[in-house]
Amino acid sequence: MADSLYLSYWLRNFSALSMLRPFGKMLERFPYSPQNPSHSVLRIEAVSASEPPLLERPFTDPLDPAEVIACANEFLHADCAYVLETWWGLWQFRKEWELRPARVTLYCYGPEFADTPILGRDSPAEHLRIDFGLDSHYLPRPDDPASAYYTRSNLRGLLRLVQQLDEALPVERRALWSESGGNFAEKLQEAIENL
Repeated sequence: MADSLYLSYWLRNFSALSMLRPFGKMLERFPYSPQNPSHSVLRIEAVSASEPPLLERPFTDPLDPAEVIACANEFLHADCAYVLETWWGLWQFRKEWELRPARVTLYCYGPEFADTPILGRDSPAEHLRIDFGLDSHYLPRPDDPASAYYTRSNLRGLLRLVQQLDEALPVERRALWSESGGNFAEKLQEAIENL
């Protein structure tokens, strides 16, 4: 069964005053899809995700990360979350395999934002997160031998992004995890063994 796939970061010296700097680095390194079915959207949430957003602003392609951060800076506060819904290119199967835009969401959580998701009971709230969508984009399908090539390409793109973020950010800890709490590495190993 398909599950959502996330990448979470905990950073050294993360604070309300400096939090948009690492978010900006994440936006600068993200490989945006050049042609998308709709605009990227920045949403700024205050206190809780259940509250109406303070701002919801579309950005046209090609996305300028500096423009997004400048907009976010106008609402800099410790209890805000900054959410960018955007696109990146993934191999996807419809009638055949095609490189198409896939929705992805990038988050920056202020240290006082009430709804910061926590990965595990003993874990502090994360600082940055990427929601990559369904993990099935990164797992070969046993019923389609060709899927191994395409999903491997998607996985390489994901791992390349992780490497670039690791080099750019003051990483204290990171986790690649699925919504069900399952171990993605184990799920990947099982999918490869079932080919």
